[in-house]
Amino acid sequence: MPKMVFIERDGSHKEVDAPLGLSVLEIAHRNNVDIEGACEGSLACATCHVVVDATWYEKLNEASEDEEDMLDLAFGLTRTSRLGCQLIITDALDGLTVTLPGSSPSMLMD
Repeated sequence: MPKMVFIERDGSHKEVDAPLGLSVLEIAHRNNVDIEGACEGSLACATCHVVVDATWYEKLNEASEDEEDMLDLAFGLTRTSRLGCQLIITDALDGLTVTLPGSSPSMLMD
């Protein structure tokens, strides 16, 4: 089974199983990684923003215009920022590494 690595906000690395066909957001939720995903992957927010390791970024499909629009709302945007709900695991992404930004604006009220 493919694997992926989350670099959490505290700098710790968490390697997890990354089943084919699941999104980075879904994998994060299955493994108790702190990504909100307020819109549940419907591409209506930016709370699943991740920063893709530069060595992996070029291997990804290009972001859609809708994803680019949502990324404009993300905190801590970088050149390799993507939305976790839009990154679907394939064999080619075995080992994908993403970093959680320092913080992200919550879409949910406490």
